[in-house]
Amino acid sequence: MMYNILANKDMIEETIKNLEANGIKGIFVETGAQALEKIKELIPAGASVMNGSSKTLEKIGFVDYLKEDKHGWNNLHEGILAEKDPAKQALLRKQAVLSDYYLGSVHALSKTGEFIVASNSGSQLPHIVFTSPNLIFVVGAQKIVATIEEGLKRLQEYVIPLEDDRMMEKSNVHTYPSKVLIFKKEQPFMARKVTMIMVNKILGF
Repeated sequence: MMYNILANKDMIEETIKNLEANGIKGIFVETGAQALEKIKELIPAGASVMNGSSKTLEKIGFVDYLKEDKHGWNNLHEGILAEKDPAKQALLRKQAVLSDYYLGSVHALSKTGEFIVASNSGSQLPHIVFTSPNLIFVVGAQKIVATIEEGLKRLQEYVIPLEDDRMMEKSNVHTYPSKVLIFKKEQPFMARKVTMIMVNKILGF
């Protein structure tokens, strides 16, 4: 099965409809530049921001924009990387789960309005599951699949091998999907805002 083909417009429209039914705002844009502009619109000055490691966020220019420090946000990731003491850095990572906004991507997005995020350490999962009141995901339209079961196959058959190759080349260590999150719905009583920005480009794995 091919996992790097862009979803068609009908599938994207159905995904947006079902995301909305599951308490998630769906937005479709044509380019990475438009996705970055949408992020700038969504995050107010003064907000604390944390982001997960993401080739998608790198590709659309978000990581470089964050480093420029012209946004007026409190960049928690920068503070973590600047801290060289391992114990203090670990504490900052734990404190960062209380960020106002968390940004990342997903490994598969089902047209039923559900998505999958896999992690080896699990460091980004508290944000996604509970702690951050605002979530923004940027997703290349090639990650949209018909069902959540197909999404799990995409993770196992496509994403993990590519991520393993990347990690071996970068750090000579293997990856492993130690924790796999299936996000089915955001309940209204949580009063959180979850936004899924789908881009009509192949981004990330």
